[in-house]
Amino acid sequence: MHSRLRSSADRPTTQPQLRECPGCGLLQTVPALAPGMTAQCARCPTTLRRTSAHRLDHIIALAVAAFALLVVMCSTNLMSVETAGISHVADLFSGPEELVRRNMAGLAAVVLFVTVLAPFGRLIGTLYVLIRSHETTPPRYLRRVSALTEKLRPWSMIEVFVLGVFVAYVKLGDLVHIGLAAGVYALLALTFVLVWMDSAFDRERVWERLDREDSPDGARRSLAGAVGCETCGLVGVPRPEDPRCPRCESVLHPRKPNSVARTWALVIAAAVLYVPANYYPVLTVMQLGAGAPSTILGGVEELVTARQYPLAALVFFASIAVPMAKVIGLTIMLITTQTGRVGRLRDRTRLYGIVRFIGRWSMIDIFMESLLGALIVFGSVITIEPGAGAVAFCGVVILTMFAAETFDPRLMWDAAAERTLPEGAPALAAGD
Repeated sequence: MHSRLRSSADRPTTQPQLRECPGCGLLQTVPALAPGMTAQCARCPTTLRRTSAHRLDHIIALAVAAFALLVVMCSTNLMSVETAGISHVADLFSGPEELVRRNMAGLAAVVLFVTVLAPFGRLIGTLYVLIRSHETTPPRYLRRVSALTEKLRPWSMIEVFVLGVFVAYVKLGDLVHIGLAAGVYALLALTFVLVWMDSAFDRERVWERLDREDSPDGARRSLAGAVGCETCGLVGVPRPEDPRCPRCESVLHPRKPNSVARTWALVIAAAVLYVPANYYPVLTVMQLGAGAPSTILGGVEELVTARQYPLAALVFFASIAVPMAKVIGLTIMLITTQTGRVGRLRDRTRLYGIVRFIGRWSMIDIFMESLLGALIVFGSVITIEPGAGAVAFCGVVILTMFAAETFDPRLMWDAAAERTLPEGAPALAAGD
């Protein structure tokens, strides 16, 4: 079964390949594609492959530029503030340092990881894999490096951090005199380069370079017991003595182990934390000795009062609507899976893609609070202190991101197939 193609076609540069759709589990042949083409699953809205017209040398150049900009951002100041003749500056590490001083070391570790460690690890891994993949026989361990780099990608949140900086800048405008330093401009350029790199990067082409012994003609492979690797996409039959992917060495599973139970546990934990995240203050503004704690919803109300309507909508969407939508969306998918609902499978698969994509954007509020706490430390004049609500809210974001990763949308299709097939008939595996 061939995937539908969308785009203008040139001479194909890839070979037909057998792939298992990660959205519905359908085994199908992705036909030969030309640069700039997209292959979509024949049954659900999941994209199976998107080829790029950019050469890998271009991706290397973008990764080098991104690495240089990340170094500049980490080594220069982001903002400076001044009030009552006192001035402060903040760099990328000022926020985590202030959180540690406020006895929030766990929150500081999360902020440091997603803004510094994960981006550095991802870029260094990408550069190393791309450079070594040009060798005639790339070393096998390069595949594990590539797999680790892929796992770091959703946790590299530079593009989310830039919005957190923007929100902090607007909120500080009414309190102090604020100036932007070189680090902010490096951050803006870095965000642009990373988005460009992601849109131009054909990861499947890199996997093909790393595994040149792998037969590209997926149409000739047997479908009996075939499993698609969740990391690199290669379809193979797991061996009982070594159920690992022969290309990236990830453990192969027909479906994610204990997916429903693990996802339920994470969703329930996130729902429990959602209450204190919205009840307790995320910030306390101390001005001239008087404190005014502010919750997430209170921060939105302050922005509306200040007539910052677009910013208020952004904070409301990212900090209140998105976490709630993730919990509700995952709950709907879990219930419909366990009850074997047949209807709207394509819509539920699309809902899963949305939930997985929007999860990281809720970190905007955490980044803003980290920066505000580091910048506004003016003693009795004005001080901003992160609150306990920020810790609970960060827990909600992390737990829902893990929940989206542990849920297997293919189970929705399996459950529907088991309910509609006659008793004793084989389960749906390779066709509609």
